[in-house]
Amino acid sequence: MSNQMKAKGLQKLKYYCESCKKQCRDANGFKCHTMSEGHLRQMEIFGQNPEKFVQGYSLEFETGFFEVLKRCHGPRTRVAAMVVYNEYITNRHHVHMNSSCWNTLTEFVMYLGKSGKCKVEDTEKGWFITYNASADSQELLQKKSRGKRFKNKLVEEKNKEKQIEKQIKRASSSSSSSSAIAKDMGIEKNNNTRIAFAVAASSSSGVVKRHREENHSKFSVFEEEEDAAKVKRKRVRATSACVLEELMMEEEAMKDRGNNRKPHWLCEGLIVKVTNRALSEKGHYNKKGIIRKVLGKYYGEIMMLDDHQPLLRLHQDDLETVIPCIGGVVRIVNGSYRGFNARLLAVDTGNFCAKVQLLDTCCAYQGRVLPEMAYDDICKLNC
Repeated sequence: MSNQMKAKGLQKLKYYCESCKKQCRDANGFKCHTMSEGHLRQMEIFGQNPEKFVQGYSLEFETGFFEVLKRCHGPRTRVAAMVVYNEYITNRHHVHMNSSCWNTLTEFVMYLGKSGKCKVEDTEKGWFITYNASADSQELLQKKSRGKRFKNKLVEEKNKEKQIEKQIKRASSSSSSSSAIAKDMGIEKNNNTRIAFAVAASSSSGVVKRHREENHSKFSVFEEEEDAAKVKRKRVRATSACVLEELMMEEEAMKDRGNNRKPHWLCEGLIVKVTNRALSEKGHYNKKGIIRKVLGKYYGEIMMLDDHQPLLRLHQDDLETVIPCIGGVVRIVNGSYRGFNARLLAVDTGNFCAKVQLLDTCCAYQGRVLPEMAYDDICKLNC
């Protein structure tokens, strides 16, 4: 009971691992964690691109800080920065400041003042901040302007298509009028695609040749107009396809920036491995199990594969993902394509990533190949 009470409250920050989202109680537990396989694997991934991880943590810390400031104090309230920070850290799973690009709260407050997101005042009692609501309004205006630009592009494309259709109709009407003129001049077309001339005997052959050349030039002009209209239609279709591809790329880029990345990754039906050494006495350490039920996003009921003992209730920090054999089915648990099923095509052990192909038939990305998916973003699915 005492251990559960200790785990509920906040503990020492120096025993917290941000990359693994693991809170240790003492120096011995933190030392054991730093020597574990999951931590070493996460450190290798972090060492490949540390700036990307630091920027991500900084963005999460800033958004969480602003959520507390908006929800608890509002835009016109002058409040101490330390008060807002203390309210923010009451959440046990918050992003710590030492993992961001700011070492102290003073540096973060000065950044808010320089960027114009808050009004900052340095007093004898400390730093005071006032939320600047105009910054959010500017962001909303930018989003609206982007939407208007996209709508204007679609309207221009539709207008171009209408103009091309009008040109095609004009060309077809002019061709019909030219055929009527040819009949009036005495030119008849047979079924064998030969042209017969009904000309009086007194007329000379030069007049017939002249009429033939004029008729041929008219038909060639109409054919050229139709070809030009077809080329324009193809160009418009190609440009519309390019615009749609650009939108798809922008959506994926927005997802990769972290819009779909969440701190929790557990879901039912996954096969996971237990990494908590405290369970080695019961024989569960480094063993695999199936998540039967998810409790409150961060806890799951695990049924071990080796025995039929009662279900274990474990935190996600005590578990890690399992990579199946080549050709196995996995679930994407975090990142851009969170919640989609995929098939494992290859594994890159040097970069700790895998190559997968999406399988869900209901999504528009079916069959898409994702060449670099981190081990922590995919997990073996119990099929």
